Amino acid sequence: MSQQTRTEVLEKLRPRYGRAGLEHKSKMITQVVELFGYHRKAAIRALGGQRSEEAGVRAVVGRPRRYEPGVLLEPLKAIWLAANQPCGKLLAAAMPLWVPAYESFHRSLGPARELLLQASAATLDRLLWPVRARLAKGRGGTKPGTLLRQQIPVRGGLWEEDKPGFLELDTVALCGGRLDDLHAWMLDGVDICTTWVAARALENRGEAATLTQIKDMEAHLPFALLGADSDNGGEFLNWHLLSYWQQRARPVVVTRSRPYHKDDNAHVEQKNWTHIRQWFGYERYDNPEVVPLINVLCQGPWGQLLNYFCPTMKLKEKRREGSRIVRVYDPPQTPLARVLASAHVEPQTKARLQAEAQGINPFALRQETDRQMKQIERRRLLSPA
Repeated sequence: MSQQTRTEVLEKLRPRYGRAGLEHKSKMITQVVELFGYHRKAAIRALGGQRSEEAGVRAVVGRPRRYEPGVLLEPLKAIWLAANQPCGKLLAAAMPLWVPAYESFHRSLGPARELLLQASAATLDRLLWPVRARLAKGRGGTKPGTLLRQQIPVRGGLWEEDKPGFLELDTVALCGGRLDDLHAWMLDGVDICTTWVAARALENRGEAATLTQIKDMEAHLPFALLGADSDNGGEFLNWHLLSYWQQRARPVVVTRSRPYHKDDNAHVEQKNWTHIRQWFGYERYDNPEVVPLINVLCQGPWGQLLNYFCPTMKLKEKRREGSRIVRVYDPPQTPLARVLASAHVEPQTKARLQAEAQGINPFALRQETDRQMKQIERRRLLSPA
């Protein structure tokens, strides 16, 4: 049957369908289903519809649209990019921090303010869909260390620490795809309890360079270092670092992951992507002059932006239901919020961090971070002396 014939038949049936009772409407719908092969819902729409010439304008089906992309996308995109492109759940948790900052740094949002604060994670993802970017992963470069494997125990199972101070550590190669140890490295650390992130640049993975930056990371942590877990890289399994951690009044608990089991360091492996690769990319950093510039950035605006204003999620429970693995996460919070909620952090430290965060606009932090990143990039492109 041609489309023209279908149209003519439906035009004859529509007036009768509009005047018919429920019983007769059901019979007409059945006839259209049998005649045209429509689904019943399609038949209802076809019989209840209206020709465009008669309607004048196309009817809008469903409830009115509340979140207009033309109104919300500009500020939402600015917040999403400044927060380093989080997923909808993290972005929804970050909105109470970033929306007032946007108004202070850019302009007043008017009615769009409440819409952004009330939007669900799914709505934010839907609004941002046209501007989302895809980024690729690269490869790692762990060089095994064998000297101290017998002295450092393997940590197995899930982390169950309820206090801050237990860090997972890893190194990330800024090699540009050529691992020759003539390039810089990033030392990445994440606290298990609070998700507080600390990172430093290394000129190389030698024992002295690693120990120097770990000391600096520890000095800037808002809590005492209680434990350290790493992979089996030689930068971590050495006497210099082991002596530093164990020859103190309260020794640091030192453990290592199983060889070739990256899931044992899942927390820091995740941060290697979100906090290292998404910012520093996969380019080659072989000019040693960029190392102090990166460390100034990590100690200042970069670290403050990620720890004060970017929420994270923590796995609360994982269980098997038949063939499915069900994961339950706690509500997204910033690392700072978790530090402030911890009873194991000194009140003076909490007051200092809170006052510092309240005096900073995250858009200003992002602007300063981008400025320093451009400076690092210019220096990276220069030939090493």
